[in-house]
Amino acid sequence: MSAPPPGERDERLTPSAHAQESTYGKGVDYVAGSPHPSHHGLHSRLVGRLRRLVDATFARTGRCRILEVGGGHGTFTEQLAALGAEVTVSEISKASAEVLSRRFHRARGISVFYDPDGEAIFTLDADFDLVLCISVLHHIPDYLRFAERLTLLLRPGGALAAYQDPDWYPRRARRDHSADCLAYYGGRVTQGNLLAGMATVLRRFRGGLNETLPADMTEYHVVRQGVDDLALAEQLHTSFTDVEVFRYWSTQAAPLQRLGERLGWQNTFGLEARGRRDEGPT
Repeated sequence: MSAPPPGERDERLTPSAHAQESTYGKGVDYVAGSPHPSHHGLHSRLVGRLRRLVDATFARTGRCRILEVGGGHGTFTEQLAALGAEVTVSEISKASAEVLSRRFHRARGISVFYDPDGEAIFTLDADFDLVLCISVLHHIPDYLRFAERLTLLLRPGGALAAYQDPDWYPRRARRDHSADCLAYYGGRVTQGNLLAGMATVLRRFRGGLNETLPADMTEYHVVRQGVDDLALAEQLHTSFTDVEVFRYWSTQAAPLQRLGERLGWQNTFGLEARGRRDEGPT
């Protein structure tokens, strides 16, 4: 299926959006299930990068308007607002959008945008200085096209940042990939859902994808072997003056997080595209 022209819907987002709604409903603890808010060192490094992007935007324009796509329960939203930015945070999960609305209903400079199919954000005005995706792109079937469309929401000179996505498996060192698999199964054991995890992995080994199963859609990146960070960077070079990809280790278990950082393992990447050109792709 070819990608939709600019301004048209991408119907492939719908199954992914429904899976996110099912998986991240009421009672989900984003911190417990995500390495980037639960590990202090990793969280601090990502916040440091965000601070540099926000500071650079203020120095350039005197303001910073941010679209945070998929804000979860607002871990980074709060940090961005504390830096002085105006934040529009979107969520495709109704339960998460409600949590965000309750949490920030008195906060100045924060607006919550419920986006049930992942398409409503593309109706917003192209008036953002920074578009931020944290642990988002690997859930999107056509993440290259999605990033291209997000670029169109930026003002000239703006930036697109994406963190916490699994890097491309075929380019991983065998050591790093083995460590990542160990961390995955270890997490399944401690969470008490090993059998469900084994069934999911068996489908993945067969190359299958069941769009009716949230486990397949929310972890779709495993079927397609991660996210091709270099292809993403190459595409964004056509719209930005500077694109940086950096890789690091991220896993849920604290002991394995510390060990992986000490040994220099890598299974995750971040990307910052800065200096949105006046004339981007159409």
